[in-house]
Amino acid sequence: MTEPAARLSRKELWAAIRTERAALVEDLAALDPAQWTVTSLCDRWTVEDVVAHLTTAATTGRVRWIRSVLAARFDFDLHNDRGIAEHRGASPAETLDRFRAVVADTTAASGHTPAWLGEVVVHAQDIRRPLGLPRLPGIAALTAVAEFFVGRDFTVPGKTAAAGLRLEATDGPFRHGDGPLVRGTTEALTMALAGRGSCCDDLEGPGVTTLRARAAPTGG
Repeated sequence: MTEPAARLSRKELWAAIRTERAALVEDLAALDPAQWTVTSLCDRWTVEDVVAHLTTAATTGRVRWIRSVLAARFDFDLHNDRGIAEHRGASPAETLDRFRAVVADTTAASGHTPAWLGEVVVHAQDIRRPLGLPRLPGIAALTAVAEFFVGRDFTVPGKTAAAGLRLEATDGPFRHGDGPLVRGTTEALTMALAGRGSCCDDLEGPGVTTLRARAAPTGG
């Protein structure tokens, strides 16, 4: 299992969320117009769509989330698309301004704070990887998210993805499970647990084939 020292308090998790949002804002501010239209690792979404989705996540509390899901009749693609339409600006600059304005917000649809750290950590890499941007989330943040993902199927089916596998990070304390080994950076392991199958290219070990097969395409 992940070493206890890697676990963050709720206060530390929210601080990490602010840090990762601010880092993404810095990266986004340097993009040219064409880069905003690049397809992200979320199948249906461009870079700009993902940013609008992150603004939605940062401004949607429990009651509003429930109302939106009910209005969409539990069609989560529709629920997400409506949020993107609401928070996407008339231009990439406006979309970025809207995201920048919520960097410090602590609104969330549930009290599962590691999940909302995972939201920004994973989606930031959904943007950075296709664009070739080198920045990585902090190891403490990545480890907290990986630990949360393998513990339950919540925002992503991470527990199911990790079942029967031994996961080992090469750059941090994350360790989980028993079985065929999957070894690589904490970032690549976290992204694979989040269903980003292409990130399995950065992993090694006899369990990679199994993990890749479990990584379903994702739109959010």
